[in-house]
Formats: sequence, structure tokens, C-alpha cells
Amino acid sequence: MTQTQDQVRTRTFSWSDPAENAAQLGRRSGLETLRSMLAGELPAPPVTHLLGMSRMTVDEGRVTVELVPQEFHYNPLGSVHGGVISTLLDTAAGCAVHSTLPAGVGYTSLDLNVKFLRPVTVDSGTLRCEGAVLQSGRRTALAEARLLDARDRLVAHATSSCLLFPLTPTP
Repeated sequence: MTQTQDQVRTRTFSWSDPAENAAQLGRRSGLETLRSMLAGELPAPPVTHLLGMSRMTVDEGRVTVELVPQEFHYNPLGSVHGGVISTLLDTAAGCAVHSTLPAGVGYTSLDLNVKFLRPVTVDSGTLRCEGAVLQSGRRTALAEARLLDARDRLVAHATSSCLLFPLTPTP
């Protein structure tokens, strides 16, 4: 018997309502918020489920997050899409900044400067992305993120400037 159809690959995932986290904005410090997500007290953001990010660790000013490259991350060239890599770098850098913020202060990325240094494929193994705050002031913060493959080779690097602003908790 011969198969006449191509194999179809599928992926299914679920996520929690992001409004649950949004309702907490401004009520906890960034470090408390991130640690509450890791403890399962608050849901992880939907993008973590979409891309398959895992094993996040958080300390003040430092974040590590992992991702196992999969075929569904690929671009037409047969490697992980630069947007997936950029999202991972942006997550680590942004969360590192978030981890330093007191309750009532929020942030948003102003820019993300990415350097892609080597191709990433499923053969790269588990990727580890390390984010760290380099400098933080009253209105902006500067962070970097380093993406390493399973052999500890640097595959991408990013810097990110973040705008800091006051948050008003919703009633």
C-alpha cells in the first residue's frame, strides 16, 4: 500500500485569558509578578505557549528562559525564523527590566537591536536566553539578551531600550 497524501503536521495549545494578568498591573512589583507567574499563581502570557518557551528563572535584573527549536518555528530557508529569535531575546531583556520595577511602574520596549550570529535549527538543541539590565534610570532602562545553543555557542545578541512609566491600577 502506498501513501498518496503528504503527512500533515499539526499543533494545538491553550492559554489563559490575558485580562487576568492585565488586572494585576501596578499592584505588585515586577519581580513579584514574574515570580507569581512561575509559581502558577498568575497565568503565563499567551506568547509563551504559542512559541513553547519554558524553564524561566527570575532574579532582580536577570532572567533566563529556554526554548526547544521546533519545525513550526522555521522560515522558508529551513531554520528558525528571526522573528521567533527576536521574540525570545525581547522577552528576556524586557522581563529583566520588569524584574527591577516597583509596584506602580510599567515599561514598554522602545527598540530592540538584534544581531543574528549563526543559524538555529532543531539540531541546535535547547536554546537558553539570558537577559540582564545594564542600566536603569527614572525614565528608561537598557538591557541586553544573549541567546546560546545547547553547546553554549552565542547564536544571537540583542540590546533593548525600555520606557518606564507610572501605572494606575484598575479598580
